Amino acid sequence: MGPLSPTRMMRLWGPRSLGVALGVFMTIGFALQFWGGPFQRRLRQPWAPSPRPAAQSCPPRQRLVFLKTHKSGSSSVLSLLHRYGDRHGLRFALPARYQFGYPRLFQASRVKGHRPQGGGTQFPFHILCHHMRFNLKEVLQVMPSDSFFFSIVRDPAALARSAFSYYKSTSSAFRKSPSLAAFLANPRAFYRPGARGDHYARNLLWFDFGLPFPPEMRAKKGNPLPPRNPNPPQMHILPSGAGPRAQALDPNALFHPVSTVVHGHIQTASPASLDLGSSSFVQWSLAWLDSVFDLVLVAEYFDESLVLLADALCWDLDDVVGFMHNAQAGGEQGLSSVDNGRLTAEDRQLNARARAWNNLDWALYVHFNRSLWARIEQYGQRRLERAVAELRARREALAKHCLVGGEALDPKYITDRRFRPFQFGSAKVLGYVLRSGLSPQDQEECERLATPELQYKDKLDAKQFPPTAPLPLKTSQLLSP
Repeated sequence: MGPLSPTRMMRLWGPRSLGVALGVFMTIGFALQFWGGPFQRRLRQPWAPSPRPAAQSCPPRQRLVFLKTHKSGSSSVLSLLHRYGDRHGLRFALPARYQFGYPRLFQASRVKGHRPQGGGTQFPFHILCHHMRFNLKEVLQVMPSDSFFFSIVRDPAALARSAFSYYKSTSSAFRKSPSLAAFLANPRAFYRPGARGDHYARNLLWFDFGLPFPPEMRAKKGNPLPPRNPNPPQMHILPSGAGPRAQALDPNALFHPVSTVVHGHIQTASPASLDLGSSSFVQWSLAWLDSVFDLVLVAEYFDESLVLLADALCWDLDDVVGFMHNAQAGGEQGLSSVDNGRLTAEDRQLNARARAWNNLDWALYVHFNRSLWARIEQYGQRRLERAVAELRARREALAKHCLVGGEALDPKYITDRRFRPFQFGSAKVLGYVLRSGLSPQDQEECERLATPELQYKDKLDAKQFPPTAPLPLKTSQLLSP
């Protein structure tokens, strides 16, 4: 596995560590969360080679942990991982059904076929990528600490629209509200912390990352409603393609932990010593996420994020070219950000209310939007633009070659159950129909691209855990009594 970097060492700390820091690395261990073929050659001919060095100096990364957040474009990322792992014969850490006990924190025991290592160093899985509530200690029971950890976030204003439509029947808060606008106008009239399904109704990203909540956001006996914050955080972000990306959080609010030297080691204050409702606690949480996750994608810059992902994993650009999955009819297919210049005053008000209500998610989003663009500057903006253009050209060519109509279709047109996405919520979930007359090689690759996540998971499950043939019946069992 090679020498451990400070980040990898942080991942190996115990779940109740007080946050030992190393040298100038100001990111700190955080543990309060643990409280409880031919086809490709033909399609690539029209385009220039992928913008990568001819002689690659890095091997492709194949030990991956993807935190699949809800309603953030994560199903499209999952499709890429399914396809890559399937093509390269990698083993997936799979749930018995389709999620790892969500909304409970992830437990290694929920991974199908998992056996405790008992001090050994061999891990049988390459990719962990299905829905879970993140729990680092348990993840490290399944995946090695030098795995590539990544996730995806989305603007809480756009996420709220998607979540309200999708989880209307699941969240008690959403179910009681006649509309998203009515809910956000007075969320405390509908929302009760701890109520069934209401984790979907507030700070869903923060919840998925497994982070603890400030006391005022937790359910309290005799005091079910959190107090109203008279001074909600004011943070601003620019729409897609609007120049200087996300504006940074207020530098004066950034938390810089005070270090002390104990027995020759640098220590920082533990999260237990912080005011959980303060901006310091939020920044502490973000610093911990930075120490764990190698990359966090941003849905509003999905293609840019995919280029950075391919670069970080030392994959070919073709490996991250795919179709959108689990998109709702009438939704924003490209996951583009909400452009305030094209919105009505009511829409702008709804966005502001959604971001204020989901204030922890907004802090997450602003932080990782900023870090994404810092990586883009390092990668090179001109280089990125060329790669994004190539990625989009290849996606368009694949869609024309593989799909009827060259795009996602209403599920009523999808008669083949292998490609019909699971329908849930009030909006229809779009899917794909393959063109007829494809060659066997093209058919196989197009099927990989079009298969929805549930069907692909079942396919991988059958591949890794083939059903055992039933034992032949004894002759006596075949005879009538």
